[in-house]
Amino acid sequence: MTAYDAVLFDLDGVLTDTAALHAACWKRTFDEVLDEPFDLERDYLAHVDGKPRHDGVRDMLRARGIEPGDGMVDAIADRKQALVERALAEEGVEAFPGSVALVRRLRRAGVRTAVVSSSANCDDVLRAAGIAELFELTVDGGDVARLGLRGKPSPDGFLEAARRLDVAPRRAVVVEDALAGVAAGRAGDFGLVIGVARSATPDALRAAGAHVVVGDLGELAA
Repeated sequence: MTAYDAVLFDLDGVLTDTAALHAACWKRTFDEVLDEPFDLERDYLAHVDGKPRHDGVRDMLRARGIEPGDGMVDAIADRKQALVERALAEEGVEAFPGSVALVRRLRRAGVRTAVVSSSANCDDVLRAAGIAELFELTVDGGDVARLGLRGKPSPDGFLEAARRLDVAPRRAVVVEDALAGVAAGRAGDFGLVIGVARSATPDALRAAGAHVVVGDLGELAA
């Protein structure tokens, strides 16, 4: 990875142990409005993981045969956001040690680092985990909305981060644990796409476009 100019990391499930928190908040939110309970594995991975919050709401509802209006989408998305904020305040945030070790190694080697996340809580989570200083910049859910970018699996967020770093996509690495994020990395023609197999299986990550799959980023830091 040190042969590249920059590495662009997803946040939840890649740098911080917050993917399970998001999944639990999604389940609680959707179980309040759907007849059939939200499946933490099947529904989370297929419909909401890695996507902007409003896109995830629409895709999940459509998967259940519901064509939602904007008001319904906003209400569900706001409910999920409130649950996430409460959970972050009550439970805190932990960074994966292997991920932190890899980022520190890359920084020592002069490789630039950034975070690209669909989360609107990105900067708060990085600060809470004590790793905000390891990254030059973030492109988060707020940037996606403000700039009119398309969410993952579109590569827009990763391309925006590369543009801000003044690094060509082919000279950058994307690191993702979500199928939508891996697909975004390949769609953006990035030089290397690394999948982290925490929720999605290695085979699913490879099928989505990952060049390399690891169980933990500590494997690459060793």
